[in-house]
Amino acid sequence: MAFFKVFCCGIASDRSGRGKKQPPWRVFSLKELHSATNNFNYDNKLGEGGFGSVYWGQLWDGSQIAVKRLKVWSNKADMEFAVEVEILARVRHKNLLSLRGYCAEGQERLIVYDYMPNLSLLSHLHGQHSTESLLDWNRRMNIAIGSAEGILYLHVQATPHIIHRDVKASNVLLDSDFQARVADFGFAKLIPDGATHVTTRVKGTLGYLAPEYAMLGKANESCDVYSFGILLLELASGKKPLEKLSSSVKRSINDWALPLACEKKFSELADPRLNGDYSEDELKRVVLVALVCAQNQPEKRPTMLEVVELLKGESKEKVSQLENNELFKNPLAVGNNDNEIFVSAAEGSSDFISEEKDSKHEMEENKEP
Repeated sequence: MAFFKVFCCGIASDRSGRGKKQPPWRVFSLKELHSATNNFNYDNKLGEGGFGSVYWGQLWDGSQIAVKRLKVWSNKADMEFAVEVEILARVRHKNLLSLRGYCAEGQERLIVYDYMPNLSLLSHLHGQHSTESLLDWNRRMNIAIGSAEGILYLHVQATPHIIHRDVKASNVLLDSDFQARVADFGFAKLIPDGATHVTTRVKGTLGYLAPEYAMLGKANESCDVYSFGILLLELASGKKPLEKLSSSVKRSINDWALPLACEKKFSELADPRLNGDYSEDELKRVVLVALVCAQNQPEKRPTMLEVVELLKGESKEKVSQLENNELFKNPLAVGNNDNEIFVSAAEGSSDFISEEKDSKHEMEENKEP
């Protein structure tokens, strides 16, 4: 089977060959996961998407887990499962969701993660927790910086480098302290040394997709930067990535935000649920970073290393350069409809996924059917 060819002959054989200590993940039996999730009871279900379902579970030692269960077995699904497990086994960072283990018995494919008690960023911005106003400004800044550092690890420190390809609010999970954990590597791609990009079938979520990736299928780190820019705007404003203006027209969040930023109306960009309780300098910095990330021209976007530095505001010189970026100098030029055209084209493609939807289950992932 594809899973065992890719994973067991890759990571596992590498581990045994080096004689290193046991990894922090293990193989679970199907029986064990049935027991932990009360036979995958509906009441334990956290989310559901094209891939299948995610369930809450509790192991014999009392520890809580989240179990992703593949809906239908196929060679293609098996390969995507293998890729996600392999990538999760490779990466260890405080802002990335950790792999607890996996199960591959017969045609059952399951991935086991640490359970995140505060669910996803999506749940707090647009879902079941959105009216509770649990995300004060300090938490939002920590989430912005933490998720940026997690993506930076994938781009720079992971070997080989990794493109996530599905950075969005439902894939930023929140632990008990509201620390961000970037999750879901089912669409991720490993980047060979020396490669500038990989050409691949387009996958992702409408509203977060970089134009060059959506149109040409060329994926590199800059595509994640674009998606992260959209995520930052969402985090600061509380708005969704796409806003329906009419039955046939949708406006992207960056098209809404850029004219306001050019006119320095940053208070109008803040989430009303913050009730004005935020740092004006930090809000301004987050919005400007978000907009340079979400530019249509990939060569003008910053790297994730630069994004982290700017969000932290450690260099006054770099922040000043950001404020004087040419993107914010000509407000008359920003009222184009490029993104509206792009959204319309994207929606007509079967390779695209519909925009994220609110759900009863807040770990829902909108994956390709």
